[in-house]
Amino acid sequence: MNFELNEDQVAFADMARAFAQNELEPHAAEWDQTSFFPVDVIRKAGELGFCSLYAPESVGGLGLSRLDASIIFEQLSMGCTSTTAYLTIHNMVTWMLADFGTPEAVEQWGEKLATGELLGSYCLTEPNSGSDAAAMKTTAKRDGDHYVLNGSKMFISGAGSTDFLVVMARTGGEGAGGVSAFAVDAKTKGISYGRKEEKMGWNSQPTRMITFEDVHVPANHLLGNEGGGFKIAMKGLDGGRINIATCSIGTAQQAINKAREYMLERKQFGKHLAEFQALQFRIADMVTELVAARQLVRLAASKLDAGNVDAPTYCAMAKRFATDVGFNVCDEALQLYGGNGYIKEYPMERYVRDTRVHRILEGTNEIMRLIISRRVLAEGASEL
Repeated sequence: MNFELNEDQVAFADMARAFAQNELEPHAAEWDQTSFFPVDVIRKAGELGFCSLYAPESVGGLGLSRLDASIIFEQLSMGCTSTTAYLTIHNMVTWMLADFGTPEAVEQWGEKLATGELLGSYCLTEPNSGSDAAAMKTTAKRDGDHYVLNGSKMFISGAGSTDFLVVMARTGGEGAGGVSAFAVDAKTKGISYGRKEEKMGWNSQPTRMITFEDVHVPANHLLGNEGGGFKIAMKGLDGGRINIATCSIGTAQQAINKAREYMLERKQFGKHLAEFQALQFRIADMVTELVAARQLVRLAASKLDAGNVDAPTYCAMAKRFATDVGFNVCDEALQLYGGNGYIKEYPMERYVRDTRVHRILEGTNEIMRLIISRRVLAEGASEL
């Protein structure tokens, strides 16, 4: 078992770090303050392949592994958590189209999504179903050569500013087997967007409700088979959990980096903060927790790449642990800044706000605990 990055992975990380330092970090505070969605910068990311990291080369993607993608997203999130989180969503949408779309749908959108020329949103969550994807109420009824969509989705990242939607809707009876997935032009007649939500964090990406009223979608824009949408969603969530965990790790790493710099500069009682043993212990604990979280996330990504039967359990464990650790590390780093950590002149309060939502997304951490416990109680933990 080799925990070291190979030459390609080091190169990917270096490229992503340079992009984060030059294009993301200098603007992240302003984007957060003004709730600005940096479309032009996202398209620059697309020029480097960051909009289609694990999409296949057939649509212009890089065809990388989920582990490779995690390494890249970690570096990007050190520059701007919120913008990187959107990039992870766009990557998932691009991959879903490329892997499950019909030739017609892939030809229409594939390369433009892969390059970032077009941007995508993922429409799963509903007002009354939340994380319970199998309970969704949005419907898609077949009408000749089209499906007609009716219903609403909420908490949709990028909504109103993106060009393409992957929409989960019910084509059959109750339960998971009645759900299908569709590729939808975001400007289609009958689609309307709610107000932009005022959020605690993730302010560089808009979040809105989407309403579908008699929206006609060509039948050849069905992704996969009718009734196969829930399986597509679950595959997406496994990767999504790694992605959101990775964003927590990258942000926490940057919080530690900034806290270290501050401790070496700031003096209290005639000594630098870095000279106080109590604070040294605190930094040691933060780094130890972070390294453990990073290794668990990379293990989960490797399991997913290998098609391991327990990959969903590992993804749930990684998401649960890394998002808790990431938030806690950012909170501890803010504490090291004292009162300065609470003001917007410093990035700590933004790190705390942006990582807090990671414990909720892609299934709350309570749901992650259910996934893990069911696996352990059913089959034991010795083989994990």
